[in-house]
Amino acid sequence: MPLSAKFNGLELPASADFHVHLRDGAMMKAVVPTIRAGGCNTVYDPSINYLMTLYLHESISAAVVKGARAQGIVGIKSYPAGVTTNSSSGVLSYEPFYPVFTTMENRGMVLNLHGECPSGKDITILNADSNFLPTLKSLHAKFPKLKIVLGRKRERRESTALLRMLLRPAHHLYLIVDDWADNPFSYCKPVAKNPSDREALIKAALDGTGKFFMGSDSAPHDISAKKGGTGKTAAGVFTQPYVTQLVLGAFEEAIKREVVTEADVTAEILEGFLGGYGRKFYGITDSSNEKIVLVKGGEEVQESFKGDGVEFIPFRKGQSTWSIQWK
Repeated sequence: MPLSAKFNGLELPASADFHVHLRDGAMMKAVVPTIRAGGCNTVYDPSINYLMTLYLHESISAAVVKGARAQGIVGIKSYPAGVTTNSSSGVLSYEPFYPVFTTMENRGMVLNLHGECPSGKDITILNADSNFLPTLKSLHAKFPKLKIVLGRKRERRESTALLRMLLRPAHHLYLIVDDWADNPFSYCKPVAKNPSDREALIKAALDGTGKFFMGSDSAPHDISAKKGGTGKTAAGVFTQPYVTQLVLGAFEEAIKREVVTEADVTAEILEGFLGGYGRKFYGITDSSNEKIVLVKGGEEVQESFKGDGVEFIPFRKGQSTWSIQWK
């Protein structure tokens, strides 16, 4: 049965997106209202469950971690220095943070890793992700009970190898729903360039083990930053208003390409990947009991979103998509 018939009208718990860029100022004010449009109620908003995290920095100590956990902080995000937006104060070496990781491990906190090495000799954006793998393996070996969420893995070939390596209880991976190169306002680098990489991601999302859950990496940028007017085009794709819908669309396309079958996409696995697995991993519950209803109709992705002096273009603007109704 096609997904359009199988899931049209399906009621699910609200989705949870575990990797979102909300920015600040006018951009944040414009972005935050789009979260619920994408079927999510676990991210950031007065009507959304707000999961707080710290930025791994030399000022973070074991004592800070203890205090943060007591105040409800659920995790710490690590950026290697200089590799992405707002990473200038990031990590140069992980060894100084071993006491921090020990404390996190003992208190059930999550280490969110931006899995990339800084550019340097023999390391560029084309191999920065795969060169991070030894660091990941080392951290897992030293802190086997530490909850680790790994983002960023988008390279060709290495994507498939990484998925195989991460099939162990402590590790999870974000789904990248498609190749973004078809939209000049949806530019991001590097992408999973080979079809086999995208196929591996889809299969991971549907494996039903609970080891993989949704994180959109939705990253809005003002339209001026996408046109290269500053001399450098900003990388990132804005998917937040349609994140649940895009996942459904990705599964539909995978079925058409015979990567997976209609039988592989079950309501149980869909519920788990869209929020259930992630909430369990982070140890949170959705006390709101809010539901969303999937609707296969004639909705189109909005051409753009505007705020106070900002405008940003969503992924696949103008294209048909699923709809979300809140219940």
